[in-house]
Amino acid sequence: MNLTKILAISGKPGLYELKVQTRTGFVAESLIDGKKITVNLKSNVSLLSEISIYTYEGEKPLTEVMQQIAVKENKGQAISHKEDNATLAAYFKEILPTYDEERVYPSDIKKVLNWYNTLQAKGLVTDLAPAVEEPKEEAPVAAEKPKKAPAAKKAKAKKEEE
Repeated sequence: MNLTKILAISGKPGLYELKVQTRTGFVAESLIDGKKITVNLKSNVSLLSEISIYTYEGEKPLTEVMQQIAVKENKGQAISHKEDNATLAAYFKEILPTYDEERVYPSDIKKVLNWYNTLQAKGLVTDLAPAVEEPKEEAPVAAEKPKKAPAAKKAKAKKEEE
């Protein structure tokens, strides 16, 4: 499993794993208690693989940030997200020294650490490595041949020209 199937659903605590897509939304399973819920398409849902953290150089994908936490903690639990803001900021500065302190709020750091600890508790930290996409060879596009007009139309067009 990787972060492409892990969801954060607005208004719902914890993380969810995408199970099945339906006509009106999808079914997700909670990583906390294993309960399945249905989520409609109007809900505000974020894929963890699509989330990035602001840095002074640009944006850093959440997957890479979580990998850095895993390396620092030897794939163990990170500090609790319930620590005071100064402790959280200092810890996050160790993980990602170039994070933009004006655009990344303490609440964002708490979410990242909470999500990491949730994934670590479920044994999913080892699977955080991004899938390396092999370069795809583009198949040469065959040039479309112009369609030939039926013989009767050609003859009629030829007579009209004369």
